[in-house]
Amino acid sequence: MEKIYFAGGCFWCMVKPFDSYEGIDSVVSGYIGGHVENPTYEQVKTGTTGHYEVVEITYNEEQFPLERILEIYWPQIDPTDPNGQFQDRGPQYRTAIFVTNEKQKEAAEYSKQLLAESGRFKEEIVTEIKEATAFYPAEEYHQDYYKKNPKHYKEDREASGRDEFIEKAWK
Repeated sequence: MEKIYFAGGCFWCMVKPFDSYEGIDSVVSGYIGGHVENPTYEQVKTGTTGHYEVVEITYNEEQFPLERILEIYWPQIDPTDPNGQFQDRGPQYRTAIFVTNEKQKEAAEYSKQLLAESGRFKEEIVTEIKEATAFYPAEEYHQDYYKKNPKHYKEDREASGRDEFIEKAWK
C-alpha cells in the first residue's frame, strides 16, 4: 500500500470522490505541512499553523494506479486559486499534492504539466507538488463527514460554489 496526500480546500469535500474505489483502502481527513505538532482543527482553521487540510489516500498501485487517482483529484479543485478554494479562504485551504516518493512526484508533475498545456485554464496552475511531512489525522467528527452528516455536508457543499465551478470548468 502507498500513501499520497491531496489538499483541495475543505477536506470534507475531498473524501467522497475517492471513497468508493476498489484499490483505494482508506481516505482519512487530516493536516499536513505545518509547524505545530498534533494540531487541532481549531488551530489549523486560524491559518497560522502552516498546515493544509488534506486527505490521506492509502491505495494499492496494482489495483488502482496513481495516474487514475490524479485524474480524480484535478477536477475536484480550482488549480488556479492561490488563496484557498471556493468559500474556504486562507493558506490552510490552498491546493497541493504531497508525495511520498519519486515516482509519485514525477507522476504528479507530469499530470500538472498536461493540465497546464491543455488550455483548460487561462490562469497559471498554482497547485504545488511538495514532499509529504508529518500527517495528523483530523478529529473523529471530521472523518467521513459526508456520511455522518449528510444534510449539513450537502448544504455546505452547495453553498461553497465548488459544484458550480466543477460543472463549468471541468465538464
